[in-house]
Amino acid sequence: MNICKKCKNEIQSDYCPYCGHPQKIERINGRYIISEIGSVLNFQKGIFHTIKELLIRPGQNIRQFISEDRSRLVKPIMFILICSLTYTIFEQIFEFKDEYIDFHVEFNDSDSVMNFIFQWINQNYGYSNILMSVFVAIWIKIFYRKYDYNFYEILILLLFVSGMEMLMFSFLGVLESLTKIPVLSFGTYIVLIYAFWATAQFFGKRKMLNYLKAPISYFLGSITFFLVAIGIGLLIDLIK
Repeated sequence: MNICKKCKNEIQSDYCPYCGHPQKIERINGRYIISEIGSVLNFQKGIFHTIKELLIRPGQNIRQFISEDRSRLVKPIMFILICSLTYTIFEQIFEFKDEYIDFHVEFNDSDSVMNFIFQWINQNYGYSNILMSVFVAIWIKIFYRKYDYNFYEILILLLFVSGMEMLMFSFLGVLESLTKIPVLSFGTYIVLIYAFWATAQFFGKRKMLNYLKAPISYFLGSITFFLVAIGIGLLIDLIK
């Protein structure tokens, strides 16, 4: 008779019938590492499958992830981290910068905290995009209040969408760097349209009003984010 190392119940098979924990954990070796990498990158449940599904049916797949099946898509936190890292790496290698995410703001006082804040936003697009999603989620919750989704579920939607935005900017940036064709200038609009379309599809693709609410929510969320950033900077400047 064996005892489960996790829940301490008696087990007679290779897996615990109570918690599903294996009796023997596979030793970490080369085969294990390759298997883990494959599970993240595979087209069945991994990052590539997630990207494919979010390109084809973003709103529908995110809605199913929230309410039905959370196993087929990569978890949103891991997804946004992978996408942020991908964007950062490609940006550093190919040295591209899109005007849409170039928040270049200068204030008269060179020592103003606001200069530092906007410089940080400009240099850390991945993190600032996540922070901005919080404010966009607030406005989406207001405009789509008739739908039974809470703030955190809407935030999950935006994490997936923001991740796809960063991957698109990465692709466009690399393409522009290699071909010298200014694709980022018009590609920005494609990325924005994707974000609006994905959000509207999440709440119901057949309702045309949803396609109007989405860009308004993003616009107001972005404005709110910058107003809060300016407010924090002004407050710190006054205190010091």
